[in-house]
Amino acid sequence: MAELPKTLEDAIAQSCEAVKSALADGVSRIQVELLFPELKFMTVAEQFLPQFTEYESRLKVFFADAGAAALARRDWQDTQFKILDIGTGRAASLEAKIQPEDEIFLFIAPTSVEVPQLEKLCEIIGERPVIMLTPRLEDSSVVGIGYTARETRRRFISTIESCYYIRPVDDESALFRCYPGLWEVWLETAGEYQKVAELPKKPSGDELDGILMGGQTENTTDATPARKPGVFKSLQRFIKALSS
Repeated sequence: MAELPKTLEDAIAQSCEAVKSALADGVSRIQVELLFPELKFMTVAEQFLPQFTEYESRLKVFFADAGAAALARRDWQDTQFKILDIGTGRAASLEAKIQPEDEIFLFIAPTSVEVPQLEKLCEIIGERPVIMLTPRLEDSSVVGIGYTARETRRRFISTIESCYYIRPVDDESALFRCYPGLWEVWLETAGEYQKVAELPKKPSGDELDGILMGGQTENTTDATPARKPGVFKSLQRFIKALSS
């Protein structure tokens, strides 16, 4: 059973183990979500990538846009894997980005805007594993998105296993999941974090509100809550310091 991480390094180490467990179980569409507003995605990528260098040139890394990909190529000059951008939705240009020798794919910080291209790329990739690192696929701030686009996004997201997820709900609570474990809700009480619920699926906003207000859902367990020192605020402070 995974504990709440104490540092960003702990969180990334946990996420790497969760990804490896999911891959070993045959999960081929995976996402890792560290949802701290202050956290820069390149900070996560730089610490996450070394765990997958064993794939060498068989690893292909995608960024959302050409600018980010160019910066990564500049900063990561001694890498064996290829760095590309997701690019446009033209089928020919997307197909050219995927080669038969590619074995595993890492998409760094893709957003809801790129979902149509992501879906096409995943169709081309087929059964080979795809990892979405710090994606923003459910970004509600995108305006002007039509019904078809919303349905495309919903359908695509439903195909991805969220194997590592950590998000502060507010200053005193957190939602956490580390594959293959359940979804967990943690609440700070008297300076300590207490696990107040475990659920087989990610709770909706209303379910989460009910749990945090002291309500119960039909999926919560009756296990005695585990107590944990107040590490979540420490992690937030750590990330704020790192991002300043």
